[in-house]
Amino acid sequence: MRKVMASFIKNKLTQILTCSLGILLTPIIPSYAAVVPPGTQLAEKQEIVRNNGTFPASLDIHKVESNVELNIIHDFFDGLVYTDNKGKIIPRLAEHWETSDNQTWIFHIRKGARWSDGTPITAHDVVFSWRRLLDPAIGSPYGSYLGSAHVINARDISLGKKKAQELGVKALDDFTLEVKLDKPVAYFLQMVTHPILVPINEKVVQKYGDKWTHPESFVGSGAFKLSEWKVNENVIGVRNPLYWDNENTVINKVTYLSLTSEKSDLNRYLAGEIDITFTIPLDSFASLKKTLGDQVHVNPMLSTYYYVFNTQKPPFDDVRVRKALSLAIDREVIAEKVLGMGQLPAYDILPPNIGGITLTPPEYASWTQAQRIEQAKALLHEAGFNEKNPLKFDLLYNTKESHKKVAIAVTSMWKQNLGVQANLQNQEWKVMLDNMHQNKFDVVRYAWTADYNSPMSFLNTFLTGSSHNIPQYANSDFDQMVTKAGETNETAYYQKAMAIFNNDMPVMPIYHYVTDRMVKPYVGGFYVSPMDYVSTKDLYIIKH
Repeated sequence: MRKVMASFIKNKLTQILTCSLGILLTPIIPSYAAVVPPGTQLAEKQEIVRNNGTFPASLDIHKVESNVELNIIHDFFDGLVYTDNKGKIIPRLAEHWETSDNQTWIFHIRKGARWSDGTPITAHDVVFSWRRLLDPAIGSPYGSYLGSAHVINARDISLGKKKAQELGVKALDDFTLEVKLDKPVAYFLQMVTHPILVPINEKVVQKYGDKWTHPESFVGSGAFKLSEWKVNENVIGVRNPLYWDNENTVINKVTYLSLTSEKSDLNRYLAGEIDITFTIPLDSFASLKKTLGDQVHVNPMLSTYYYVFNTQKPPFDDVRVRKALSLAIDREVIAEKVLGMGQLPAYDILPPNIGGITLTPPEYASWTQAQRIEQAKALLHEAGFNEKNPLKFDLLYNTKESHKKVAIAVTSMWKQNLGVQANLQNQEWKVMLDNMHQNKFDVVRYAWTADYNSPMSFLNTFLTGSSHNIPQYANSDFDQMVTKAGETNETAYYQKAMAIFNNDMPVMPIYHYVTDRMVKPYVGGFYVSPMDYVSTKDLYIIKH
């Protein structure tokens, strides 16, 4: 990844000893949060305001699926491990861990780690949380995650075929967690870094039920805890003095705004009311780069923007229609002209060099746009659509100015190149999600940000039966190649899987994301992870 703004975060790295049978990880005790450089004068008021783009649907870890919610959960809860700004796995709630075969993992919970109500965080909380994630009654969008990680019996439990007690996760004692997989998974630690696997407090959830996320009953494990929840306005977190690494936290209060308007976001930033924006308006980017260049932060991320076809609904059950629509758009124009903020045209669902693996792009990536359009016309005509019988459908996208601009550009290209009539439908994020999961769409805007730095983070979502398989794609050959890729991490299997996927084209990749934010110059410690997380506990406010 390209360098981000120089950060003063100084994390001591994990020592890694590798043997032929597995990995023994023995961490040096590191610094996790804000380390203020000597001589830096801090502001008396250590509070920060961030725009979160929209209001979160929930803070119940097991009922959410997007960064809108996970951005906040990331600040309010700690997982067992995390990835630092150098890409290394570092300890969090797990002080250390070991494995001899990449199949049985032992995690040792910090004995000094406490919930925000003062009670100890134990291995039992992890067992409870991971079982709850799989509970069919909860219906978590990430219900297939532990199955994808090959935790024993996870898949069957999520399908209601086995009992939660049969999950391959056990508390050997209050502070020792054993995780057993049904086969070796070399990237398992990377998967554990995802916020969806943070433990939640069993007693609080059992006592308050669905109300456990309300401010008056909320109990977390992170550097901040929930203080206020004002629907469609803001979420406020205050410093958690019982956080195990509180001495390295500087910020005392963080406010997450829910401004969906990019212009309102920018205007309030320029007025001094916001310290970190959610994004930057497209039509303001160039001028801001010239006038406030040091406050413009653009970073690549492991994320792809794409349109999903409802492959179970005619005419999108016809691969010729899907391919025609995909071939007819000019991705370079969209990335460079419509957006123009460093995005890369996407001819593949996988971001470049994810997991350090380089794959050969699909054949159509090397064609001229004229060649793509010619092929698109032929395919659409072959599928039975022409001037007398034009293809008509609805394109669904959620409220955001950049989504609208891309949608207008894409539908214009479809109209001009193929005579396709796509009707734009705009919905709020939560409404769109509901319709998407109920299969009430023709074509819908979506995106995926890697949960961990491996092609498997993308490919697993398209396996038959995955809870994230929005197009309802099913191909046993693809499933087989992805399974082999996960077992071996060999490029050849990834390449074969992508060849099948690109030939079936259940989704239409458009571009690879970058993160773009305005950040006040007095915000120290700013860093964006490749998965687009900004850790508030790494930040501090410089006197200004």
